Amino acid sequence: MSSPRVTMLLSRIRVEEKLLLKAFRKRGITVDTVDDRQLIFDLHETPDWTGDVVLERCVNHSRALHALGILADHGVVTINRHEVAQICGDKLETSSALRRHQVPIPRCLVAFTPESALAAIEELGYPVVLKPAVGSWGRLLSKVNDREAAEALLEHKEILGSYHHSIFYIQEYISKPGRDIRSFVIGDETVCAVYRYADHWITNTARGAKTENCPVTPEVDRLSRAAADAVGGGILAIDLLETPDGRLLVNEVNYTMEFRNSIDVTGVNIADRIVDYVLAVADERPPAPRPGKALNV
Repeated sequence: MSSPRVTMLLSRIRVEEKLLLKAFRKRGITVDTVDDRQLIFDLHETPDWTGDVVLERCVNHSRALHALGILADHGVVTINRHEVAQICGDKLETSSALRRHQVPIPRCLVAFTPESALAAIEELGYPVVLKPAVGSWGRLLSKVNDREAAEALLEHKEILGSYHHSIFYIQEYISKPGRDIRSFVIGDETVCAVYRYADHWITNTARGAKTENCPVTPEVDRLSRAAADAVGGGILAIDLLETPDGRLLVNEVNYTMEFRNSIDVTGVNIADRIVDYVLAVADERPPAPRPGKALNV
C-alpha cells in the first residue's frame, strides 16, 4: 500500500513545523507544504494540492478558519476540522461549548456595550480578567483591579472600534499558584502535560513562562479529554487552572498548538505523536462534504 499524501498548510516554517517535517521524514513520507500567504482559492474547484489529508499549521486564525471551511466544502480531510477551529478560535464559542458539555470553567459574563460591561464587571467583583474574544499568545488580556481601570479599558475598547473589541468577554479571576497547566490531547489520549510557571499572572510561554513536567493524573486526563471532546476533538492543547480550593477548571482550548517547549520536559515526542494521528486519519474513509441544500436554478 502506498504512503498517504500529506499536505501541511502553514504561514511560515517555525520550530514546530520543522519538528513535524522531520518526524514525517522518519516515516519515509515527504510532506507537501503550502504557504497560506500565496494561496488563491477557487470556490468552484477542489485544490489539486490537498492530497489525502491537510494538516493545518497557520499562524493567522482568519486564514486558517476560512481555508479549513473552503476545504471542508470540497470534502477534503483536514486536521483540525473547520468546526473545531471555529469553536477554539473564539473564546466565547469555546466557553459556550464547554458549558454545553458540562466541563467546568471559570465564571464568565458577556456584554455588548461598555455600560453593560461595566455593570457585569461590578457584578462579578474585582479583580476580573477582560479578554478579546479572538486572540492568542496572551495578548490584550487585562486584569482589572478597580472601577477606574475598568472605565479606562472599556473606553479604549470602544474607541478602538473593531469587531473584536465590541464583544466584552469578562472572566472571573482565578488566583493561581504561580502556574497553570497545559495538557496535550491527540485523538482520544492525553499524551502529556506541563506546568507553566511565571511571576506574572499571565503564564503563556510566549510571554516567558517556564515549563516543567506535570503528571497526567486521572483528573487532568479526564478533564482534558472532556474539553477536547466538547470542541470536536483532534490535536489540541488544553489550558487548565488550579483554584485555591484544589479544583481544576478549563480556561482555553487551542487548535493550532505550539509544543516546542514541552518536549524535553515531558520526555514525550509530541511531533511523533501528531504524525501517528495524522497517518491514522489519512487511512480512514474521508467524510462527505458538509450538508447543504442545493438550489435548483
